[in-house]
Amino acid sequence: MNNKIRIGILFGGRSGEHEVSLMSARSVLRALDPDRYEIYPIGITHAGQWLAGEDALDAFEKGKTGHLTPVTLLPQAGQTTLYAIQGQSLTPYADLDVIFPVLHGTFGEDGTIQGLFELIGLPYVGAGVLGSSVGMDKALFKDVMRANHIPVLDSIVLSRLDVEKGMEDAIAACEKVSAYPLFTKPANLGSSVGITKVRNRSDLYEGLLEAARFDRRVLVERGLEKPREIEVSVLGNDQPEASVPGEVRPSDDFYTYAAKYIDERSELIIPARLNEDEQAKFRSLAVAIFKAIDCAGMARVDFLYSETAGGIYVSEVNTIPGFTSISMFAKLWEASGISYPELIDRLVSLALERNADQQRTERQYRRSA
Repeated sequence: MNNKIRIGILFGGRSGEHEVSLMSARSVLRALDPDRYEIYPIGITHAGQWLAGEDALDAFEKGKTGHLTPVTLLPQAGQTTLYAIQGQSLTPYADLDVIFPVLHGTFGEDGTIQGLFELIGLPYVGAGVLGSSVGMDKALFKDVMRANHIPVLDSIVLSRLDVEKGMEDAIAACEKVSAYPLFTKPANLGSSVGITKVRNRSDLYEGLLEAARFDRRVLVERGLEKPREIEVSVLGNDQPEASVPGEVRPSDDFYTYAAKYIDERSELIIPARLNEDEQAKFRSLAVAIFKAIDCAGMARVDFLYSETAGGIYVSEVNTIPGFTSISMFAKLWEASGISYPELIDRLVSLALERNADQQRTERQYRRSA
C-alpha cells in the first residue's frame, strides 16, 4: 500500500522573481525524500499557464516547455485533484495531499494563490491569505508594525499615477521623509527587484520610475548609512520558534539582486556576532512580528541594526523566503540544529496541521432550539 505523501511543488509564476523561484524549487526538489513523498513538479509560466511533468523544472530552466502537460486545480471545496487539460476536457492527473508554493513575489507570496488553496481546502506550506498579503505589501506591513509598537523606518507611499503624472510633487513629498539617502521600492515584490538606493534628486527620479515598473504602489523609505543587516528565520504555526540570528554583509552598496544571486562575494555570518541579550532581542522581535501578521509555517524576518541611528528597525518579513543553496532561511535553521531535509518535512507537517485546524471551523450557523 502506497503511504507516500503526494506533494505538488509549485514554482515559476507571474512575477519579477520567476527565475529566483526556479532556483528555490531546485533546492526543495533535491531535498525531498522519494521514499516519503510522491512528487509532482508544477511550473507556472510568465503568462500564467500551469504545466506539469517529471522534468518540468528542467524544461522551465531551459525555456523549452512545449512538451509539458497543461494542468489546473478546480476552486471547489474538497476537490484536491490536479487535472490535465486536454482540449476541451479535463482528466485527473494527480490527487494531492499537500502543495508547496515555492513562488516568490506577486501571485505567489501575496495571498492570491493561498486564496485558491483555501477555497479548495488543500493543505499548503506557508502563511495564509492574511499573513501573506500583509507580509508582501511593504507599506501595509509597516502600518501593522507601527500599530504593534515595533520600530520601522520613516516612509511614504506613492501610486504609479503619482509618479507618472506628478513627478515634481512626488519628489517634494519624498524629500520631506528624510534627508538622503532614501530607498525607492515596489510595495509588493522581493529579492531586491526594483529597489534603488538614491542619494540625490536625480537618483530619486530614476528610482521612482524603476519601482513603478514593478508595482502600482511605490514605497519611499529613509535610508541608513551602512547598517548591519540581521536576519532571523521563524518556524511554526501558533507557537512559532526563532532560529539563531545571522548577518548579511552584501558585496554591493546594499543587498541587491546581484549581490544575492549572481556574484558570490556577499558574506553570510552565521550566527551573527551579537551578544546574548542582542540575540534574544532579535529572536523575540522576529516571533512577535510573525504573530502580528498571523503568519504560519515559515518566515524570514529582516532587520537593520545601527547603534548610531536608533538601534533595531524591522525591514521586512518574507513569508516564502528563498530556498536556494545560498539562502539564509535554511542556513539559519541548519545552524539551529535542523537539517534542510528535516526542515522541508517540518514545513509539510505544519501545513497538514494547520489545515486540520482550519477544518475544525464551523461553516454553517445552526440556531439552538
